[in-house]
Amino acid sequence: MTVRVGLGTLVLMTFPLAAAAQAAEWPHVGGDPGGTSHSSLDQINRTNVARLEVAWTFDTGDWSDGTALPTRTAFEATPLVIDGVLYVPSPFSRLFALDAETGEQRWVFDPKINRTVRRNLFVNRGVSSWSDGESRRIFLGDIEGRLWAIEAASGRPIPEFGQGGRVDMRAGMGFPDSQYGLTSPVTVCGDVLVAGSLVSDGAPRGPSGDVRGLDARTGKVLWRFHTVPRPGEYGHDTWEGDSWEERGGTNGWSFMSVDEERGLVFVPLTSPSYDFYGGDRKGSNLFGNSLLALECSTGKRRWHFQTVHHDIWDYDLPAQPVLATVDRQGQDVPAVVQVTKMGFVFVLHRDTGEPLFPVEERAVPQSTLDGEKTHPTQPFPVKPPPLARISMTRNELTDVTPESRAECAELSEGANLDVEIYEPLVEANQAFFPGTNGGANWGGASFDPATGLLFVNTMDVGALYRMVRRRPGAAIPFAPRAVKHARFWDANGYPCQKPPWGHLTAVDLNSGEFRWREILGEFTELTKRGIARTGTPNIGGSIVTAGGLVFIAATLDHRFRAFDKDTGEELWTTTLPASGFATPATYLGNTTGKQFVVIPAGGGNKYDKTFTGKIVAFALPDLPAGE
Repeated sequence: MTVRVGLGTLVLMTFPLAAAAQAAEWPHVGGDPGGTSHSSLDQINRTNVARLEVAWTFDTGDWSDGTALPTRTAFEATPLVIDGVLYVPSPFSRLFALDAETGEQRWVFDPKINRTVRRNLFVNRGVSSWSDGESRRIFLGDIEGRLWAIEAASGRPIPEFGQGGRVDMRAGMGFPDSQYGLTSPVTVCGDVLVAGSLVSDGAPRGPSGDVRGLDARTGKVLWRFHTVPRPGEYGHDTWEGDSWEERGGTNGWSFMSVDEERGLVFVPLTSPSYDFYGGDRKGSNLFGNSLLALECSTGKRRWHFQTVHHDIWDYDLPAQPVLATVDRQGQDVPAVVQVTKMGFVFVLHRDTGEPLFPVEERAVPQSTLDGEKTHPTQPFPVKPPPLARISMTRNELTDVTPESRAECAELSEGANLDVEIYEPLVEANQAFFPGTNGGANWGGASFDPATGLLFVNTMDVGALYRMVRRRPGAAIPFAPRAVKHARFWDANGYPCQKPPWGHLTAVDLNSGEFRWREILGEFTELTKRGIARTGTPNIGGSIVTAGGLVFIAATLDHRFRAFDKDTGEELWTTTLPASGFATPATYLGNTTGKQFVVIPAGGGNKYDKTFTGKIVAFALPDLPAGE
């Protein structure tokens, strides 16, 4: 049986019923369980994308610029679209159910987080969905560490899940007065929910970053994987002495991916705490900064791959692993692809974790700080090339404007700017690249199975820090201190090295080479002065469609763009109410048959001074009568 889809300007096409139904929705934050952020819809394509217009806008009203409330917001959620309903959480973790074609609100659920507590950011990156075949529930994690099961039809908590519809994920994780939250959605693997967490990395001891599996029906904890191995467990010997005990960090705060056929979940983990000094945790520190392959049903480790040994640069694994099939000597090989803050891309065999391109352990500079013992080598993938700047010299100081150069020269006077990646921080001002936000960040990558191309947005923003001695008796003897700004940029937010400062890159996963690479974003005030597009810092990710398009917002310039997936040519751009620091979704309307592309445009975060709670949907205009 077939159905016909594709109204507007596209010639009608037919698809098998099941395939059409799947393509019409966006049922996972990453589009599918494997995080490819790919859609087989092609109604919006290269020939007509320039005609896109706003179909609807919805305002959650949820934002904070840090004045009335102590914490700013970041609207980073990717909506789910299932059975004609769009589900999106606001930065305050309020879950909205909207008509996907009109944007009209059906219901809202409010977990009532405490908005008066000072946090890094108010943020919630999305929800997940599960059905028993009769009813559907939406799983919402919140920044206070509660996991809610919400009835999709009504917006009401499901009483049989946990206690009155919620599970306190903080319970049993230690340090009850410390930060513990869920800022990214739990991952569904069959009837098991796999949950990571947000914990503080600002102190060496803190709540556990262990990964847990829960029953999707009852919320009962089924298993717990120790991300810092205990005595007798694999990897325990990578922690000197008792440094493993009550160790903070080493958590999975970002998105996970699932191979349903293999029953595996792939978990990207962060750095151990404290994230800039490791003298109290000598060793390579498994499973910090590792990609873990766990059995969904048991939590048993199948394999791991550590991307940074003994991390002291805050180089978390921030992004959802992408499950792709790559060509090796004419054979299809199952791969898992991990992008990183370092700008490196690790392409691993999905069954074993073995690199599919060579990875070399290369000698790196060693720390001179008292008590610190850095790892002698770090893993460098031979292919693909680095996606982000991994070094700097003083003669690369910005010259984008005389004012910026003067300010950056003053900021960095006497500092060491001749640096390579993995240069340890010292008690003198020193740049390091990439900075703590990457490289790539949680927006991750999208993958096109038709071409084998991986699309990754990155930023080139460094940091200018020194290590300072803390008072005697402090938990750790050193802490980093920025020279002036949190990033190595001037008062306008222009990075202090020569542009470009942001890219969108297409990587051929079969060859390991770049297919194309485009500058992403601009500072409009520089453009008006005749300065060519520089690129900007960017937060959020891309999606790719069978219409030949890569959609991405993410930049500081409030723009939403579409690129030709084969050439990198920019085919469409529009201005949003604020920067779209999120990853879009695309879907087909049940009634109109129109393809929509939707993006939260909340601005804020630590980059944009415009704050909103808006989400904007785009579609092609209706055809005039008679066409």
